[in-house]
Amino acid sequence: MAHDIPYQLAGVMGWPVAHSRSPVIHNHWIAEHGLRGAYVLLPVQPARLEQALRALPVLGIAGCNLTIPHKVDAMSIVDHVDALGQRIGAVNTIVVNTDGSLSGRNTDAFGFVQSLYEAGSPWQPASGPVCVVGAGGAARAVVVGLLDAGVPEIRLTNRSDGKATEMAGEFGDKVKAVAWSERHACLEGCALLVNTTNQGMHGQPALDLRLDALPATALVSDIVYVPMETPLLTAAAARGNPTANGLGMLLHQARPAFEAWFGTMPSISPELLQKIKATF
Repeated sequence: MAHDIPYQLAGVMGWPVAHSRSPVIHNHWIAEHGLRGAYVLLPVQPARLEQALRALPVLGIAGCNLTIPHKVDAMSIVDHVDALGQRIGAVNTIVVNTDGSLSGRNTDAFGFVQSLYEAGSPWQPASGPVCVVGAGGAARAVVVGLLDAGVPEIRLTNRSDGKATEMAGEFGDKVKAVAWSERHACLEGCALLVNTTNQGMHGQPALDLRLDALPATALVSDIVYVPMETPLLTAAAARGNPTANGLGMLLHQARPAFEAWFGTMPSISPELLQKIKATF
């Protein structure tokens, strides 16, 4: 009977958080799998983050996702951070354990790589060098995901050269910092280009990057999903490059989080895609 199924509550914690599409995704899966539960918005100011996280087990909440600006600060609050989260330097998923302790995980790297596999292009990790634009938290997840997938070389470029150099130094010889002034030329021979910055997001200027040197077969990925087609993706498609927007990463990073809380690994159905696209 339905009332015999445990009721599970989860949510997304951020500041602000009203824009998040995560409730649409998770509540769709809850209904799809006949579960009892809900996924809610948890607006939490940075100064209250520790109080909010420690309240999760008290309130009987199975866990939460974290979004800006909490992904890094949570690492010093939770009781355990998995190895992937430690390497990336951020967590986006909190799981409340049976003893009330909190575990931090990072599912962004998984979500990003899965989105590439489903982009409808022939790209594979061994296809060739990758150019990653940006050196923030999202870039860290992308770089770790690509390294673990087996890419041979990552060229990292950022408007602040020093930040790219520092980050490249953390991840070994396969990651090389490229000066911002050389960003256009460094696309030569790349099999994949990834924008991890907010450039091209609604209300932001377009990414300042010429694609002339990029092979026409290269996959161009933008983790921005508002709008779903950024100026970078428009320019790439116009020259014949296959493209992948940020919606795939958003959807796929949610899957292992849902499994951790509700015990079921969900899939991405056409119905869910239609429901998400209707929110834009």
